[in-house]
Amino acid sequence: MSTPSATPEPAPAAGTPPPPNTAGIPRALMLLLGAAAIVVTIAGLQVGAWLIAPILLALVIVIAIAPLQSWLRRLGWPGWLTVLTLVLVVFAAVVGLVVLMIASVGQLVALVPQYSGRIQGITNSLTALLNKVGFDPAHAEQTASSADIGKIANAVAGLLSSISGALTSLVFILALLLFLIAEAGGASRRLEAIGADRPHMVEAMLSFAHGTRRYLVVTAIFGLIVAVLDSVALAIMGIPLVVLWGLLSFITNFIPNIGFIIGVIPPALVGLLVGGWKLGLAVVIVYCVLNAIVQSLIQPHFTGDAVGLSTTITFVALLFWAWVLGPLGALLAIPATLLIKAVLVDCDPSARWVDALIGAAGPSGKGAAPAPGASAETGASPDTEPGTEPDQATAPPVGAPAPRTAPAT
Repeated sequence: MSTPSATPEPAPAAGTPPPPNTAGIPRALMLLLGAAAIVVTIAGLQVGAWLIAPILLALVIVIAIAPLQSWLRRLGWPGWLTVLTLVLVVFAAVVGLVVLMIASVGQLVALVPQYSGRIQGITNSLTALLNKVGFDPAHAEQTASSADIGKIANAVAGLLSSISGALTSLVFILALLLFLIAEAGGASRRLEAIGADRPHMVEAMLSFAHGTRRYLVVTAIFGLIVAVLDSVALAIMGIPLVVLWGLLSFITNFIPNIGFIIGVIPPALVGLLVGGWKLGLAVVIVYCVLNAIVQSLIQPHFTGDAVGLSTTITFVALLFWAWVLGPLGALLAIPATLLIKAVLVDCDPSARWVDALIGAAGPSGKGAAPAPGASAETGASPDTEPGTEPDQATAPPVGAPAPRTAPAT
């Protein structure tokens, strides 16, 4: 009895990808390993926040002043003079900002004793209000008198340590700026060397720099507008130290979504001391009106177009980076998110679908960008040279019918 001969399997066509490996790691295990890697990475970022946050801030500053450096080089300035000029400009701006803030805080400290009577009156009013709602002020006074002096001393020592750490970080940032500005002149050559092997990575890094620069410009413009409006309004209401509050409004404008809430607390407290609860409430109302119009209605439209991130993503990024990197992470939330997006999404053409989830527009809008080097209509690379790999360059898309050939004559 003859056995039937085995039918040979047809050979795969040329260019057909190999079948997927079904005997690999289970998907659930891959997800768990990925989640574990994310947790370890976040923990590492938190531990190294003292180093990562200043480096990221220095990188953002260098990206912001890169066009000025290119402009000076086009004017014919030598490299050493360009670096020296930019370093002096940045150092002068940072030192001037620190001196202005220290002087303003000193004026605020000198202003508080003038309203000691008002502070005592507010304290008595709060005590009476708490007494009406059933809270015993004597118990609170007894608790305060029994507080551990050692804990208070530790709190003061912690505050002084934080100030010392901030000054150390400032010196570290200035040193980083010196080296990064000096190295920025050779960035184009480095990108060309990387582009020989990783063209998508180069395009992602350029997109990150461009998006960060646009975000800084848009935020600085709207921050200046908000600072001027707030300062004028506070000056009309008779609130002292309007320069300090305007500077605070400008800085907190770089904190997405909740920056104006942080910026309104100090002037509202000063308004409470100067003119009572009515003036303090008026400061809060004016800030809410001005910042709601500028920061909540107008600015997010321009910011979304500049960075390609939705409002929800910017808010989540703010909370995440403030938790990971501390207060400096709140200021750098958008640039840090753009950097992560460039490294994980933009440099990988197969991950471009993530733009539809986190972008400011849907798949049919600005958020759905084509793959790097691809045209917007066909998705094919526009710079394919004729005669190079004709089998792949001229092959029809997958699923399209084969082109019909004309009959021989």
